[in-house]
Amino acid sequence: MEIQWYPGHMTKARRMMQENIKLIDLIIELVDARAPLSSRNPDIDELGKGKSRLILLNKSDLADEKSNEAWMGWFREQGYFVVKLDSRSKSGMKSVQAAVQEACREKIERDRKRGILNRPVRAMVVGIPNVGKSTFINSFAGRACAKTGNKPGVTKGAQWIRLNKQVELLDTPGILWPKFDDPQVGVRLAMLGSVNDEILNLEELASELAVFVQQHFPGALKERYKSDFPADVPSWMILGKIAEARGCLSKGGEPDLNKAASFLLDDFRAGRLGRITLEFPPDGKGTEER
Repeated sequence: MEIQWYPGHMTKARRMMQENIKLIDLIIELVDARAPLSSRNPDIDELGKGKSRLILLNKSDLADEKSNEAWMGWFREQGYFVVKLDSRSKSGMKSVQAAVQEACREKIERDRKRGILNRPVRAMVVGIPNVGKSTFINSFAGRACAKTGNKPGVTKGAQWIRLNKQVELLDTPGILWPKFDDPQVGVRLAMLGSVNDEILNLEELASELAVFVQQHFPGALKERYKSDFPADVPSWMILGKIAEARGCLSKGGEPDLNKAASFLLDDFRAGRLGRITLEFPPDGKGTEER
């Protein structure tokens, strides 16, 4: 599949981030724990040169735990501070405050030596669409500060949010980048719901997801749909079996593959297939048999 999605408002959002970066001490980048590398916008590295960096593996409750640990180790090896969390349940949120202070320890010490006391850390919250930035901010703040939604594009503009005396956050819209050089990156982001479903061939996307789940998480489909899925079954037959299991049949009794595709994608995105990770660290860790 060849997937590209870069609506015009993302160019404006990137320009706004560029204008504000000089005000920032720390970049807090949310990634989806199910695809931590694919859900990282490479433009952020260019924008954030010289800034402290904190990676948050959000939605870690939906990802395979062995893979979560492997990814945390990998990001640390690259020089990032990293915390895994589930913004909805607030799991891991206490670790974020400590990580923010640790990531900005040198800046805080410089301020102290200059006699500047109690100036809050200014952090920009960035991430691709639908990665959970607004939910994270609301959970971190303990109150509703940002609009949330389960589709890309809910946050339209930037806003400053003072959390406490120690931290101020700049919330930013979710942005992608103009071209996915690796086609699989676009496929993974589409599976996660970070690309507008209306531009996608959902049957083809769901078929790729079904094959991946069968290969790396055997038993997940059988457990969810109470039907046997042999390892060598073709992808189109997997969707057909899901359609039968869910009663998605056309008037002629034929499986409705489009509805089955929607069921599979919805179930994956909501975690109803179990904890599934779509990619593993480049060194191969986290790919052990499950």
